[in-house]
Amino acid sequence: MEIKVPFDYDVGFDGQYGPLKLTDVSDELVRGEVVVRDELKQAAGIVHGGVYASIAESLASLGTALAVMPDGKMAMGLSNQTSFLRPISQGTIYAVAQRKHRGRTTWVWEVEITDDQNRLCVLTRMTVAVRDVPAPQ
Repeated sequence: MEIKVPFDYDVGFDGQYGPLKLTDVSDELVRGEVVVRDELKQAAGIVHGGVYASIAESLASLGTALAVMPDGKMAMGLSNQTSFLRPISQGTIYAVAQRKHRGRTTWVWEVEITDDQNRLCVLTRMTVAVRDVPAPQ
């Protein structure tokens, strides 16, 4: 499946913190960005950690889904381990997800999130489950 980029991905929860602007999408690398808004910040004035974890999960799940959907499979987050290294309080959040493992039932991705100064702010290891699409009921 080919996706023309850039485009805004604002489906479901991604529309709540986004839009998540996708600038590169494949089953090996997914790149996206989100503009910081006040609604994304916690009380201390920095972006809430859940925003970063959500961005990472969306990028990794999308990259996996693109590859497995033609085979009647679906992708869903299985594990999200996010480490917060440096806060972001303004500007744009930049995220790059790189596939590290492509298995039959799980894929593993590493996601690096940076700020406008290209400083590493967040690291995520994301495991995505690959499952059969359930039969309609």
